[in-house]
Amino acid sequence: MTNSVHTNNSAAIALQNLTRTNDRLGDVQGRISTGLKVQGAKDNAAIWAIAQKQRADVGALSAVKQSLDRATSIADVALSTGESVSDLLNQLKEKVVAAKDTSLGTQSRQLLNADFQALLKAISSAVQNATFDGGNILNGSLTSGIKFLANADASQFVTLSAKNLTLGGAIVSVSTADSLLTVTGATQALSRLDSSIGRLNASLGEIGAQAKQIEAHNTFVTKLVDTLESGIGNLVDADLAKESARLQALQVQQQLGAQSLSIANQAPQIILSLFRGG
Repeated sequence: MTNSVHTNNSAAIALQNLTRTNDRLGDVQGRISTGLKVQGAKDNAAIWAIAQKQRADVGALSAVKQSLDRATSIADVALSTGESVSDLLNQLKEKVVAAKDTSLGTQSRQLLNADFQALLKAISSAVQNATFDGGNILNGSLTSGIKFLANADASQFVTLSAKNLTLGGAIVSVSTADSLLTVTGATQALSRLDSSIGRLNASLGEIGAQAKQIEAHNTFVTKLVDTLESGIGNLVDADLAKESARLQALQVQQQLGAQSLSIANQAPQIILSLFRGG
């Protein structure tokens, strides 16, 4: 090898090796600090693109879960109200049956009718206030129910059907027009009341079944999000145990490279000894 003060091949090679070591060390430090082996498209364009697509799906499914959570809340409010209405109808039946007693005096019948009307008002109040976040499927304001998101593309929906529980309607046919002031009125009210109880129980059963479906789908979406996040992690997460080992090895290589470069830079000093006098 030629000895020259202009060119130091050993130093150049040592510098190249040290530069490569520093670059690799920087990559390892980046993976350790972020916990990711694929931080951007520059690291691995294909894997990064796949991970980004899955992250978008996870975000969309989070919106789906929020929609399903709202559906669950609306259904819970509706079921709670429906059960209260059912209890009130049972109380109404007690009053109506009592009013069919032909031996009742006028004052007793008037008191029964007052209780009857008060219970009807309680039903009406409960139905009108069965609202969650502006959604009420019991007060007759909706005809086709409410649709909630079911998938990440917003192309599928789950529906919570509307049930009109207002007085004098198709389900609760008994109304404030009914009266217990006469036996005939009580008889007519009892007929409508029995029909109302049967239709109400059937309607609540339908809402309960839909609520169960929504709950099951919500559970599935939650598991799907967890699975997607795990899949993303498999693609882009760094193995920190391996990275720690690489870090220590590269730190040693860096120190050795720096020493090698220092030794190579001292080589031209040998030339000076050739020109020293004896």
